[in-house]
Amino acid sequence: MCDSKKASCPRPLAGGFFLPFAVTTVLQAIHDYTCSMLWIKALHIVFIASWFAGLFYLPRIFVNLAMVAPDSQAERDRLLLMAGKLYRFMTILAVPALVLGLWLWLVYGIGRGPGQGWMHAKLAIVVALLAYHHSCGVILRKFSGGQMHRSHVWFRWFNEAPVLMMLAAVILVVVKPF
Repeated sequence: MCDSKKASCPRPLAGGFFLPFAVTTVLQAIHDYTCSMLWIKALHIVFIASWFAGLFYLPRIFVNLAMVAPDSQAERDRLLLMAGKLYRFMTILAVPALVLGLWLWLVYGIGRGPGQGWMHAKLAIVVALLAYHHSCGVILRKFSGGQMHRSHVWFRWFNEAPVLMMLAAVILVVVKPF
């Protein structure tokens, strides 16, 4: 497993009299591998944070939709438009977040091997987040069709799920408790 405790990618030692060519070649390969892995990890974090921004905000729009007065069609249409655009955008953000995460796991081996139970728990959270994302789409379609009748209080509680899942995922990734 590779851990990114250093934030930069310093250049490996140059070859010379004391370091044969084979050693410098190995050092360069390790350097290239570590640097590219750090770039993939950084992009993964950016896309995850962006996807979560949508997962946090879309249910807040649902709260407002649940509170719209029946005679306020313009407000309802505006909120539905916002929710639809946000859902499409956060779906686009979820794809590279997932692809980069799979890349870190399958190509770089982060979380593979014995003693990596935290990764199995994190993958379960990712599956739960995908289900949550999908349920947001179902709720949006029901709001669009006028079939959603849940209260704004229910949506306030629904909005807390991604916060708890993010908290659990971050603890698992950083602390690696098992």
